[in-house]
Amino acid sequence: MEDKIIKAAMEILIHAGDARLANNEALIAIANQNFDKIDEKMEMAQAEIMAAHHIHTDIIQKDSAGEGKMEYSLLFSHAEDTLMTVNSEINITKQLIKIFKSYEKRISALEEFVEKINIRENE
Repeated sequence: MEDKIIKAAMEILIHAGDARLANNEALIAIANQNFDKIDEKMEMAQAEIMAAHHIHTDIIQKDSAGEGKMEYSLLFSHAEDTLMTVNSEINITKQLIKIFKSYEKRISALEEFVEKINIRENE
């Protein structure tokens, strides 16, 4: 069972790390107002974190069902911590995206309004 736990822990860490990378790229895209790239990167982050979560859930379910009792593993504990931390980062980024898209919409509306006023004044 120890080999399975180590393998699962490493897979969780790899997927969570890839999720973190995509999430960080989405944050950079937010800063650059590249809204198309934000959505693409968040889809990647979500897919990776879900892959990590499925591996984690499978191990927990097998242990709960008595299919190979799991011994404590520092590496698996680290993987769980990483999974949960990256998941939290993704959730915060999702909220930031909503905020920045809302601001972008409001700013665009204000710019259109100012442009209409300027056109009227120049007529």
